[in-house]
Amino acid sequence: MLHKLRRAMVRPDRSRLKGRVEIDETFWGAPEEGAYGRGAQKKVLIAVGAEEDGEGIGRIRMGRIPNASGKSLERFVRESIDPGSVVHTDGWEGYGAWLDKDYGHDVSILKGKPAEAASELLPRVHRVVSLLKRWLMGTHQGAVSHEHLDDYLNEFTFRFNRRTSRSRGLLFYRLLGQAVTVGSVTYKGMVKGVRKNRAAQGTTTGREHLRE
Repeated sequence: MLHKLRRAMVRPDRSRLKGRVEIDETFWGAPEEGAYGRGAQKKVLIAVGAEEDGEGIGRIRMGRIPNASGKSLERFVRESIDPGSVVHTDGWEGYGAWLDKDYGHDVSILKGKPAEAASELLPRVHRVVSLLKRWLMGTHQGAVSHEHLDDYLNEFTFRFNRRTSRSRGLLFYRLLGQAVTVGSVTYKGMVKGVRKNRAAQGTTTGREHLRE
């Protein structure tokens, strides 16, 4: 039931981010020996967008992407940000010429600078990433599978974008309203891909499913 509600936290017709928006990616998963940053292979890559609201953060968007290629990043940006907005990124080549067609593009070059410079040049998106990972590790003890990660990202986004709401009851009412507008999903449909992937890896156990 929790997964059903998490999927209902994303309205099909929700408005996109606008104005000036920071974009970056982060990884979720166990450490990989000898693999760093965008070179990791077994971790899940998450794209994150955060509106700049003065010194603070406006709304956010996040979602899994297959890789950091221009094609994957373009799809995330176009689904998440209104054309005409200014997209603020680092110097990664995946944020290429396609951005200039429909968006403004502000680049903060990080190459050659200390690691902490990333959180200074793109502070909002890095703050969101830090809160996300703290929530996944603290609330869920890190027991979030790659297959179900999108549902947890939906929940975090829903909560974060309504963090200043003074009416908690209205939020519950809003979620119930959204639950009747999104497509239904069965338990079998939710676990089908998970069981298939874990069976192929030889890691499917009763405890693994209980943790979901």
